[in-house]
Amino acid sequence: MVLLDTHIWLWWLIDDGPLKPDYREHLHHLAANKKIALSMASVWETEILDRKGRIDLKIDFKKWVHIATHPNYCTLLPIDTSLILAQRRLPDNFHSDPADRMITASSLLAKIPLATMDKRIINSGIVNIWNGN
Repeated sequence: MVLLDTHIWLWWLIDDGPLKPDYREHLHHLAANKKIALSMASVWETEILDRKGRIDLKIDFKKWVHIATHPNYCTLLPIDTSLILAQRRLPDNFHSDPADRMITASSLLAKIPLATMDKRIINSGIVNIWNGN
């Protein structure tokens, strides 16, 4: 199981961004085997990006998110009290972006690697980073 950071999820599904073909292929394989996890924080963050016009989903957000979070392909990790408490395990100097904090804490709580290209998360050494293999 691999947790996708929001940008990885979006780059993969809307075929945008700097993902290499083999990285995309590994994500397709993981999805086919229901080994993709997604924090509800990514769904929340994507709704904000869509509403602000910062991404182009090509279809209505409600339809898109229903397809993009289908349980045949991914597992949604909740935002709940356990997640909020898990954020307390992040170091004081960890950046303050709420979505990144929740996504990183989701990786810690679920004990699964995180697929991200966010240098602040990678350089923190807090979670295991999935390298596309």
